This record gives sequence, structure tokens and C-alpha cells, in this order.
Amino acid sequence: MTALYWIVAASLLGSVLSVSAAALIGLRARAQHIPMLISFAIGALLTAAFVDVLPHAIEAAGEAEKATSIVLAGILGFFVLEKLVLWRHCHDEHCEGHDTHHGHAHAHEDAHGGHSHSGHDRGRSGMMIMIGDSFHNFVDGVLIAAAFMQDIRLGIVTALAIIAHEIPQEVGDYLILLHSGYSRTRAFILNLVSCMATLAGGLCCYFALSAVQGAIPVLLGLAAASMIYVAVADLIPGLHRRTELKATLQQVLLIALGVLTISVTHQLLDHLPG
Repeated sequence: MTALYWIVAASLLGSVLSVSAAALIGLRARAQHIPMLISFAIGALLTAAFVDVLPHAIEAAGEAEKATSIVLAGILGFFVLEKLVLWRHCHDEHCEGHDTHHGHAHAHEDAHGGHSHSGHDRGRSGMMIMIGDSFHNFVDGVLIAAAFMQDIRLGIVTALAIIAHEIPQEVGDYLILLHSGYSRTRAFILNLVSCMATLAGGLCCYFALSAVQGAIPVLLGLAAASMIYVAVADLIPGLHRRTELKATLQQVLLIALGVLTISVTHQLLDHLPG
């Protein structure tokens, strides 16, 4: 399989898995599963970032300082971007700092009977999340493509980590859309359209970057930054809302499972020929 086939397959697989999981959990009203999925995603994202993507970014850049500087710039850039999104959409005193374009913490609060919004705010938040996630999914597609163009095995691990992150994200989005007044069918269709942005990003990156290979070290550095930022800034704070011992142990075990999954995949791929 060429890099293009891998990019298309990984993008479509991620979209189908995340949308199907969102619909399945949404239909069965298993909102309490979201924190479990998020815990697993944290372990997968951080392991992929530090064990796979960052080393390849350093190798592609030729020096560690250059690669880690890109990661630092990426993390700070994502912070500023998220602040701009919050500033743009927070118009009243009821706006909470966790109502981001990712929708993770928002879904967590909805799943555990947290704060509620008026009908107008809920409808607006549903569409905002779809717009933000479409952009986010497009970037995920670019990152998947950049990884596959560097190394097929790196691409597989990167895609797995992004899929692990996409599933809880899309589940959260689906529940927020239902909460915003959308029908189950319309929420499913909107989620599917949003996920197709991953494939669009992958294809755009492949055809644009085949002639500009020099951009790959930067994109790999941004991929690592994105994984670290999403895990640390967007996902982990939501887990701290549950402080009881049982929940903490569950979170630690699921994070460890995410770490183990990516680590085992990494080891298996390292032993493949080629």
C-alpha cells in the first residue's frame, strides 16, 4: 500500500469508528462511558506524542532543539487559538471556560448532570461545536498524512492515537447536538460530515506536501504539540472533577491501558520488515 492508500484508509476508518461509537453510545444513552473513553485517549495521545511522533520530528528536523522548539511554539499557539475561540463565543457571564470547540468537558458535565443552558445557548453551542470540530478534524487529517508520508509505521501509530482521541470527542459532540435539540438522525449526519473533514485534510496534505517535503518536520512537531495540548489542557482537567478513589483508580488504569496499547503497537510495528 502506498502512503496515499494508508492516508485514505486511516481517515475513513477513524471517521466510521468515531461516528458509529457516537451513535451507539448516544442511542443507548451511555453517557457515563465518556470519561472512560477520555481516560484511554489521554494515555494513547501522550504515548504516541512522546514515544513516536516527537522522536520522528527530531529525526526529520535534524536536531532536537529545532524540533522541541516547534512543539513549544505549537503548544503556546494552541493555547492562544483556544483563547480566541473562547473569547469569540463567550458573550455572557454564564459562559464557562470549558465550553471549547473540542466539547470534551462540556459533554462530561452533561453526562454527570452539570450546568444547563437555555434553549438558545444550547442550539448555538451545537453549531459552534460542529464548525470548530470540522476544522479540528481537517487538521487531524493533515497530521495523519504528514506522519504516513514520513514513515508508514509512524502513520499507523499516529492514526491510532488520533482515532482514540476522536471517539470520545465525537461521542461528546453527538450528545451535545442531541442536547441542543437536534434529532438523532440529524446529529448523526452532522457528525459524519464533520468527520469527513479528516479525509479532506489528509488528501490536501498529501497532494500539497508531495512537492514540499521540508514542511514535514514542522507538521510532525505540531502533531506532537496538538496531542500533548489536547491531553493535558482539554482532557485531564475534566477527570479531576471526579475525586473519589474508585473513579481515580479507574482513570489511572484506563490511562495505563491507553499507554500500553500504543506501546505494544509501537513494538509490533518496529518488528515488521521494512
